[in-house]
Amino acid sequence: MGKKIPLATALAAGLLLSACGKSSTSSTAKTTLNLMESDTIATFDQSASTTVPIWDVLNQMDDGLFRSDKNNNPVPALAKKTVKSNGGKRYTFYLKTAKWSNGDDVTAQDFVTAWRRGVAPTALSGYSYIYQGIKNATAIQNGKKKAETLGVKAAGKHKLVVDLEYPIPTFTKKLTMTSFLPQDTKLVKKYGKKYGTSMKTFASNGAFKLGSWRAGSNTWTLVKNPNYYAKSEVKLTKIKYQVVKEANTAHQLFQQGSLDDALISGTTAQGLQNDKHLKQVDRSGNYFIRTNQAKGRALSNDKLRQALYLVINRKQLAEKVMANGSKPSYTYSSPGAAKYPGTNKDFATVAKPKETYNVAKAKKLWKEGLKELGKSSVTLTLVGYDTSTDKNQAEFLQSQIESKLSGVKVDVKSLPFLSAYNLAVKGDFDLQLSYWLNDYADPMSELETQELDNSHNFGKYTSKNFNKQLSLAKSKNATSQKAYFKNLLNAQKQLSKDNPVIPLCTEVEDHLVSSNLRGVLWNTTGTADYTRAYFK
Repeated sequence: MGKKIPLATALAAGLLLSACGKSSTSSTAKTTLNLMESDTIATFDQSASTTVPIWDVLNQMDDGLFRSDKNNNPVPALAKKTVKSNGGKRYTFYLKTAKWSNGDDVTAQDFVTAWRRGVAPTALSGYSYIYQGIKNATAIQNGKKKAETLGVKAAGKHKLVVDLEYPIPTFTKKLTMTSFLPQDTKLVKKYGKKYGTSMKTFASNGAFKLGSWRAGSNTWTLVKNPNYYAKSEVKLTKIKYQVVKEANTAHQLFQQGSLDDALISGTTAQGLQNDKHLKQVDRSGNYFIRTNQAKGRALSNDKLRQALYLVINRKQLAEKVMANGSKPSYTYSSPGAAKYPGTNKDFATVAKPKETYNVAKAKKLWKEGLKELGKSSVTLTLVGYDTSTDKNQAEFLQSQIESKLSGVKVDVKSLPFLSAYNLAVKGDFDLQLSYWLNDYADPMSELETQELDNSHNFGKYTSKNFNKQLSLAKSKNATSQKAYFKNLLNAQKQLSKDNPVIPLCTEVEDHLVSSNLRGVLWNTTGTADYTRAYFK
């Protein structure tokens, strides 16, 4: 899941209003949770857009078949009973009796409706690939079959049948993702493309529902959903959100009592490492640079990309720039996703290249690469988001590259999310500063984003061996843990050789959390779960 998305805010008035609202009554404070998000939300249709704020909020409002527990394992949500058959290629889910916030019944068809919309080649979320493995999904994405042929059907009001093309051991883990949430079929039929773009065009089936929200607004609220099947487990009555862009602002809001959970970073986090309210959350995700290998681009040259990998002092980046407990990252596969079979070592540790920092070698490779291109110098455009975290990283990378390599200028563009994202999609960059958080606990979650036809492969990376290794892992070797992870390891080694993505550092989220807040599920993958949170 791409992360660290910026936010357009107007905070001057918001600071005062939020502070006043927080101090109104003690009873309100005990049942209202104040949170921040990194950007505004344009739609709650997960097939149309997939930003971190959308995922964050949808996970408080909707239940899918499964949710993640504290160990990132899938636990039943709407799935009352699960039956596997046909050698692991068929899943039959029997659903709990549940209702949408508007009173409609939650049915098996609601899952069919949502998944068909998500897998369609016209889906704008960039996540249509996540359905691969379900019967006909790939053919649908390639426009060879219609979405209606996807291997999912309602065999009754509360019976959902899913047919796979091959066994997927991680299938129920994937089902914890927002992409697999259901959608109210009646609303989808009524509003079509407008589904999820306003309060009247959207309904939720989980712990909370929309209380107030307008697309693009900087503040919104969720309220407890009286139709939720497990409403007795929900203690909060309201969640209030506001968009916050700068870490220093988040700190101020927390001090004023306007935030119960403030995400901080950079120098702000560095100065608060001993604060009693600080909670550090290890996340299975990496900051990285995406390199544009398209024909005619400077970084289509292998030696230039390898030089960039070797010239970056990741230890300095993690300790001095991030300064929040983050650690250097040497592989696109981030720590915390899985252990390598037969060892007690993290997959990322096993896959770590032997050589990770060598300025002398980087200079030699850079000089050779420029000669191969017939150039004496190049200008590289580095596109990043306009958050304080991304700006600080971009400045560091610019300094590292320009000061250590000759004949190179790095032009930094720090832009709002949509502007930066659109440049990435169009391939209008040389380097893109980005972030990926594992959607589920498996290295495949990251690795598959670099497959040839993946919608996130903005850098046009092409490797027959890499694609072959992931293809084998998803099909022939899917049921053999040893063979499966061997394929993943081979794929990661190919990435380390080709450098389509240059890893920088892992993420540790620094939160300032109200001392009386309890019950939050801090996942290393996916998003935080506040549905069972409460104030003591």
